[in-house]
Amino acid sequence: MSSRKLIDLVQPVRDKAEAFVRECADAGIDVLIYCTYRSSEEQNELYKIGRTLPGKIITNARGGQSWHNFHAAFDFVPMINGKLQWADKKLYAKCGAIAESVGLEWAGRWTGSLKETAHCQYRGGLTLAQAATGKTII
Repeated sequence: MSSRKLIDLVQPVRDKAEAFVRECADAGIDVLIYCTYRSSEEQNELYKIGRTLPGKIITNARGGQSWHNFHAAFDFVPMINGKLQWADKKLYAKCGAIAESVGLEWAGRWTGSLKETAHCQYRGGLTLAQAATGKTII
């Protein structure tokens, strides 16, 4: 099962995730981080959604192609008065700007067929191929 624990992120990503949560709180936005580390098997199951399983496509990454698999990404949802705001694009954009201000890459800014407004990652200058060989993010 996927993790939602910040401790499961590599230290540089954890530091940025903690800063993100603090900065969001300072801006009056609570956020719930609902996924950090995800195994390649779990990633493959998500990849099937909208392809071989019912539902809307939610990821273009297969196992080993997501920064979640390398403890370097997290997914979040903003909250207002304890209620999850899954559909509030403006609130996600505010959170995305905060994520970028603390050095994270916010997937809501990605171009192409799939923007992931709930996704943040930090690559530390590495490629996925380098991460797959065991290189660590600094």
